[in-house]
Amino acid sequence: MKKVFDKIAFSSGVYQTVFIFLFTFLYSCQKAEPKKHTIWFKEPAEYFEEALPLGNGRIGAMIYGGVEQDQILLNEGTLWSGKPVDPAMNPEAYKHLPAVREALFSENYELANQLIKKLQGSFSESYQPVGTLFFDFGKQGQISDYRRKLDLESAVSTVEYTTGQTQILRESFVSFPDQVMVVRFSAKGKVKLSFSVKTDSPLPHVVAVDEKRLTMTGNAPVHVVPSYWDSVHPVEFAEGQGMQFCLLAEVAVTDGQITQSDSLLQVDDASFAEFRVSVATSFNGFDKDPATEGKDEKALAVNYLIQTQQYSYDQLKERHIRDFQSYYNRVRIDLGESELDTLSTPERLMHFSNGGDDNDLAALYFQFGRYLLISSSRPGSIPANLQGIWNAHVRPIWSSNYTTNINVEMNYWPAEVCNLSEMHEPLIDFTANLAKTGEITAKTFYDCGGWCCHHNTDIWAMSNPVGDFGGGGANWANWNMAGVWISTHLWEHFAFTRDTVYLREKAWPLMKGAAQFCLDYMVPGKDGYLLTAPSTSPENKYLTDQGVVGGALYGATADYAMMRELFSSLIEAEKILEIDPEFSAQLSQAMRQFPPYKIGRKGNIREWYYDWEDEDPTHRHMSHLFGLYPGHTISLTETPELAEAAERTLLLRTNVGTGWSIAWKMSLWAHLKNPEMAYDCLKRLLNYVDIRKETGMNFTGGGAYANLFDAHPPFQIDGNFGGTAGIAEMLLQSGNGEIELLPALPQAWKTGRVSGLRARGGYTVDMEWENGSFKKAIVVPDHEGHFKVRVNEKLLELYGKRNELVVVRNM
Repeated sequence: MKKVFDKIAFSSGVYQTVFIFLFTFLYSCQKAEPKKHTIWFKEPAEYFEEALPLGNGRIGAMIYGGVEQDQILLNEGTLWSGKPVDPAMNPEAYKHLPAVREALFSENYELANQLIKKLQGSFSESYQPVGTLFFDFGKQGQISDYRRKLDLESAVSTVEYTTGQTQILRESFVSFPDQVMVVRFSAKGKVKLSFSVKTDSPLPHVVAVDEKRLTMTGNAPVHVVPSYWDSVHPVEFAEGQGMQFCLLAEVAVTDGQITQSDSLLQVDDASFAEFRVSVATSFNGFDKDPATEGKDEKALAVNYLIQTQQYSYDQLKERHIRDFQSYYNRVRIDLGESELDTLSTPERLMHFSNGGDDNDLAALYFQFGRYLLISSSRPGSIPANLQGIWNAHVRPIWSSNYTTNINVEMNYWPAEVCNLSEMHEPLIDFTANLAKTGEITAKTFYDCGGWCCHHNTDIWAMSNPVGDFGGGGANWANWNMAGVWISTHLWEHFAFTRDTVYLREKAWPLMKGAAQFCLDYMVPGKDGYLLTAPSTSPENKYLTDQGVVGGALYGATADYAMMRELFSSLIEAEKILEIDPEFSAQLSQAMRQFPPYKIGRKGNIREWYYDWEDEDPTHRHMSHLFGLYPGHTISLTETPELAEAAERTLLLRTNVGTGWSIAWKMSLWAHLKNPEMAYDCLKRLLNYVDIRKETGMNFTGGGAYANLFDAHPPFQIDGNFGGTAGIAEMLLQSGNGEIELLPALPQAWKTGRVSGLRARGGYTVDMEWENGSFKKAIVVPDHEGHFKVRVNEKLLELYGKRNELVVVRNM
């Protein structure tokens, strides 16, 4: 251990600096020992929501683990329907804007809600499945000791069981360094492996077999209508059009005999067999037609396999695990001992759902969210969608697209605080694509500069209002603040990394473009404020005093919450970069003309410009609380009256909701320093939802399926990511120049520790607590300077040097 200078701060307010060797202290304060966090089952999966997910940001796989027949569902992140969008699809839409505004400012909301439909365009395209590998092992003897599991730390899935006196083991992983999936079957005992493998797809495809390799090629639809929209022809194919794909499954090595037919491979009399699976598409960028300008998907898939020939199975596995753990092992969490890890995951969920204690299940859920983010979002890939990268349907729920009024943003809430900053990059890079199409959308729909985006987008960076050119409800189809919300992620990435090169070259121009749209879009109102008109509050509807129900209005609170966040960040960025003081002054002037937050007659933060009722008083969206979280303009210390009104709003909305909605409320309660209400949300997120009993859509359900996938219901992955972020926000918060330790620690987590969390400003934080009280923490700055830590309601002024340890202890 190298010599380290240590600064120790005591939370009683006593502050002193000492120089010591940290051998003894660091041993006692070492990072939390890794717990063996696994998701496991006593039986094979029958449904998708019971299968185990693997992924490398591009290739996704769901492992079912059947005994006599097994299947592996495969996805490739770029396999989508459609082709590059025409952002000028409704070129004269902006001409209808004055009439909409006239109706709004005349308080004719019924008319405005009809006229706004002229400002709509097409729906997004849909994420597609590649297909499934099917393995037929034939009749098995008596089966015992079956166990199917996913080791989160190694990202390896295993299936183990005994047939007679023979032990069967199947291992699977998806490698990022080598861009292939690897599957290995082995048998120890008298019984040998004999099985066939074939592949199929719900998309048009052709299968060929050559010696030891299966090849499946096919194409995606040219258009898929969203699952919630009626259509005579919901899935359309056209010869020579659409995304092309190629799947290769090769027996890399075996001691058995390989034979083949027209459609399958057969392996007989083997003690082991290793498959390497490669997938690729013709995707060549959001603005390139994949059929006429696409990449050679077969050459790509073949090359991935060729590149692996230099490595043995053990080498591929070691390379995969080393890569995965370089991210996963940055954060450790221990929320208390548990004797329940002897129970399978669905058994633990049922136990917890019935009121039992299981703090380690919460820790498992936290790390599962981090696991999913590493597995579905890697630098160079496209962002994680509504289902990450795991989807079985040609016409999936909500198109498995990017829903931009909360869901794709929630996917990335854990990225920075949970020490996975690199996984944020796909969303940041994708934002640059949105800005390009969004410039045309801003011009053709609103006659504005800058760029904007609406309710949905897809791999083609679609930015227009949706609704099928007039069929969508204003409350969802016409929301136009997605560019503003997504742009706040650009600043968040800087806030945690302090990378000024990134801020200048990438974040600033994109953020500026989103803000420019807002400046051009707002118009003076009769009360003297700058108003967004038309405006909506995502998916919610108002009920006016005259009984009008609608979505379109002017000046929705959420618009200003998001714009305050973006404008303030840009003003701060300009101070750092000294790049455009005139634009910064414009932003400051505009913010002075924003309508303020207003408290309604029920003591709540008003969602609407006027003090109207909600059509649905417990609506799942809480966009008007954006300033509390994920924004920073409402807080207990800076705006106590607004914080109290936010609490009242949450109480009126209740903790009931869809999975992602509950996850959002969890972080909102954490920022109100209400640990028990936040923990109540966590309990709801971990409420066991049995897929075998569930039917239809449930907007007041929430919970977790047997494999811990978030149940909307149905499955949406944003709840997983939001839940992980929520646990982090209960343990650590940062902003407004402070790092706050254990701001919302629930009574259930009496003793625990966490290491590797990140704070804004560029700090890594380890903490321990005991009997519900803070014990000690280590803060490691990325740079030299002063910083503030709040613990036990005391604010400490500290100083640290780059990569040196600043220790905070309780007295």
